[in-house]
Amino acid sequence: MSSETSDLVVRLATVEDVSRLEQLVELSIRQLAAGYYDDRQIESSLQHLYGVDTQLVRDGTYYVVECQRQVVGCGGWSRRLTPFGGDNVGAIRDAGLRTPGQDPAVIRAFFVHPDWTRRGLGRKILETCEKAAQQAGYDRFELTATLMGRALYAACGYREIRPVDITLRDGQVLPHVLMEKP
Repeated sequence: MSSETSDLVVRLATVEDVSRLEQLVELSIRQLAAGYYDDRQIESSLQHLYGVDTQLVRDGTYYVVECQRQVVGCGGWSRRLTPFGGDNVGAIRDAGLRTPGQDPAVIRAFFVHPDWTRRGLGRKILETCEKAAQQAGYDRFELTATLMGRALYAACGYREIRPVDITLRDGQVLPHVLMEKP
């Protein structure tokens, strides 16, 4: 393990982190989604889909990964019915709760700084989320994976259920994949 990777700190996100997280989300999507989504899809997704879900922050289920005080990754899990998206999504948000032991916890909103890909950050956040959700009584997980994130989740034991096309408010369609892990 490099000293840079050993300096990683995973902690719960706070409201004070939101502006830095929004910057990370935008940078991550603009650079890492290229090749999976076209420019119109990327711009539309930043306006109508991807962003920080402050409900996750308030619930204490959203994590930040820092290295020497720089935010290099983030992601979380949720007991809420909302399956994906940031505060900018609107209509599909549902603050209702899932039932532990009956419903799956939802893995949500993973973003990594482009300079920090392929260093185990996504896996580290995922393990943190799964452990916390298990402690809250959840024994299954589901997520709606971006095309660029799907390989990570598959490598971590998630299986594909079906494709999901998310139609944004401006009509742009973003292909995703519904995945689950028992």
